[in-house]
Amino acid sequence: MKLLQFALPPLPYYIASGHEDHPPGMVHVDRCNIGLFDLLAVEEGELLVTEGDRSYEVGPGQALILRPDAHHYGTAPTRMRTRCYWLHFKHDGYWTATDERLPLYRDPRGEWIGRDVFAGEELDNAHDAEWKMNAPLFSVQMPQYADLVEPARMFELLGQLTAMTSSGQVGGALWRQQILFQELLQQLSAGLDARSTSPSAACAAQAAAYLRQHYREDISARAMSESLNFHSVYIARCMQKEFGCSPKEYLLRYRIDQSKLLLLRTDYPVSRIAGDVGFNQAAYFASCFAKYEGLSPRSYRQRFSHA
Repeated sequence: MKLLQFALPPLPYYIASGHEDHPPGMVHVDRCNIGLFDLLAVEEGELLVTEGDRSYEVGPGQALILRPDAHHYGTAPTRMRTRCYWLHFKHDGYWTATDERLPLYRDPRGEWIGRDVFAGEELDNAHDAEWKMNAPLFSVQMPQYADLVEPARMFELLGQLTAMTSSGQVGGALWRQQILFQELLQQLSAGLDARSTSPSAACAAQAAAYLRQHYREDISARAMSESLNFHSVYIARCMQKEFGCSPKEYLLRYRIDQSKLLLLRTDYPVSRIAGDVGFNQAAYFASCFAKYEGLSPRSYRQRFSHA
């Protein structure tokens, strides 16, 4: 299955949509590198479309997302009456197409999303632009071609978006359009999760929740293994697959993220903050902080707390 992966934020955003009712014989438009994603969802009939070297037969209750950087065209005339929605959207951040599930917090180049990479571009001054108090980047995947898990809800959302576009409303309606569109993308992504949830993903999610809950404590692999009822080697393998890091690295990064909040929101000394987020030694905390953030905890506080 071909998957589209988006690094967020920024969020993909809605451009326009429409509903079409065609008699037999309709041929999809021939376009190349249009710069927009084109979502097609079929209520009745079929859409026969080719993108690149792959042809699709999109039937009732199915959806296809055509890429903005590819050539697509009608493979052949439709053989029956076809009712369908089309929707154009854009993503100004980093995205890629892949044949496999990728780690939640890494892009395909192996870099930790949210560290020194933003929207697929390396920043000259990542700390000033990204790590002041912004949310870390994460990734979302959705199938490029799939059966809709909740077709009734999907067509309801498409109908609302199209009606709002046709009415020419502005202001609050434009905001509402973007909210509806995000729900639509969530439907597509959740459908992928519903079909492909694996024991590995479930184990990794439980382990991550355990680490976040107990990050202030002295966590051992044995204690986590006994609590989750999984072998520690299996836990480590699952987290590496799903999150792109070991349990130890996940815990370390989470502790550092929590320490940044305390550095900016309190006047606690660095030694106290180190203990509050689970570090036994302030010197080790400072060393880890500098390794991942590029500056010491005190310098971080001085740079951002009054900016």
